[in-house]
Amino acid sequence: MATIGDVARVAGVSTSTVSYVLSGKRPISGSTRERVERAIRDLGYRPHAGARALASARTNVLGLMAPLRADVNVSVIMQFVTGVVTAARNHDRDVLLLTSDEVAGTERVANGSMVDALIMMDVESDDARIDVLVGLRQPAVLIGLPQDPQGLSCVDLDFDAAGRLAVRHLTALGHRRVALIGSPQLVLDRHTSYAIRLRHGFAEQADAAGLTHLSVPCSSTPAGAADAVDAVLEAMPDVTALVVHNEVALPWVLTTLAERGRRVPQEISVVAVCPRDVALGQRLPLTSIDIPGYAIGQVAVEMAMARLAEPGTDRPAETRLLTPTLEARESTTAPT
Repeated sequence: MATIGDVARVAGVSTSTVSYVLSGKRPISGSTRERVERAIRDLGYRPHAGARALASARTNVLGLMAPLRADVNVSVIMQFVTGVVTAARNHDRDVLLLTSDEVAGTERVANGSMVDALIMMDVESDDARIDVLVGLRQPAVLIGLPQDPQGLSCVDLDFDAAGRLAVRHLTALGHRRVALIGSPQLVLDRHTSYAIRLRHGFAEQADAAGLTHLSVPCSSTPAGAADAVDAVLEAMPDVTALVVHNEVALPWVLTTLAERGRRVPQEISVVAVCPRDVALGQRLPLTSIDIPGYAIGQVAVEMAMARLAEPGTDRPAETRLLTPTLEARESTTAPT
């Protein structure tokens, strides 16, 4: 079994230099770090986890805060989680999943030195957890975009642009009366960032295009979907297109439209903002704007690892908003 001395000999450095590369306690030049890391890979060296943690104050664990609430789609959340876990393993890190949004739980995990960095999902526009993250010694990355990130790095889909993209697609087809069936009211009441941003982009683009438009919340139940569709049809009987941003309710929205005699796309076009597999899994393949949860999770890990690689530096915070893409399928056409 390879030892730290073997790594040092192959890399042509001292054992203390190998230790510093592993711990990150001191800055090491890029060429030296590369030689040490290559020797580690070639020799298959694995430091004892307990010894490495004691020497470096690193746990090799990333904390992922992914609240599992009644009004979230767990299958979609798991796409983000899978992206985080896969990227973490590529960096030889494990992931501690925190399913509560309680501030006390966040402080307990961080102050107990259980994780090297934290990634927080389901960010609200004014999120009380951010104050806690800012005060921690561990770096933190937000999946979401609050009003004030307070110096934390953020990554997400550009939901504002997604709302605009959906409206532009429908406008190009000739639609003039459009509606958004969006997130549950509970999500909106929490000022959850992604829901607020998509609704904002939808409304601003519709106003800019001179469209008649309406936004209604939708609870993630069959009854909630029916109520949302009926609210749109009552307020705007001549609506010709819907944007649906609610993965759970989406199948029931389509069922209700059929029950109300509104064929897709003959009488009403539908654009879904959802993961690609959800759009393709409906009876009619839907025109959709993908929510790339897996990719976002991977980017969040890369951002966290970049900060761990430069401890004690004033590395500037960054915000990465992934550009939305729309795939036109069978659910949208020109209005009749």
